[in-house]
Amino acid sequence: MSAPQSLWAPWRSAYVNGSTRAEGCLFCEMAGSSEDESNLVLCRRRGVFAVLNRFPYINGHLMVVPERHAGLLGDLGPEEVAGLFEVLALAERALEKGMKCSGMNGGWNVGRCAGAGVEGHIHLHLLPRWPGDVNFMTPVAATRVLSESLETTYGKLKPWFEREAGE
Repeated sequence: MSAPQSLWAPWRSAYVNGSTRAEGCLFCEMAGSSEDESNLVLCRRRGVFAVLNRFPYINGHLMVVPERHAGLLGDLGPEEVAGLFEVLALAERALEKGMKCSGMNGGWNVGRCAGAGVEGHIHLHLLPRWPGDVNFMTPVAATRVLSESLETTYGKLKPWFEREAGE
């Protein structure tokens, strides 16, 4: 019998042990920052930005976030909702073309009990999917296998956001 193999994911330890939680709102900090590449912000449009999830479930997992701090979709004004869904549609096209995915999952979580990692600032998740991308690692080992770095994924998606948005 061969020796068991180890899968190391040291970058996740900050998330698991809670040391990533800072005072204040992560999304408000990103909204006010001009450091888009280091924050993994892919685009900004109409008071909304798209950003790669730093702790993704799968390569290309991104979030669409209003710049204004609001806890619920119902707290947003009509223009903000329109901007949110405009960027969501742009993200959908970028994932389809840049990541060449076969499908997508999307949604949002409100409150810690619903799985919100950032509470109090509404954001939508969009995850690209491919046939056979789900394996035993997540349910059995509580580990996700990501096939590329966040920087590589950013490099694949950023040109599509720029092309689609006419930036």
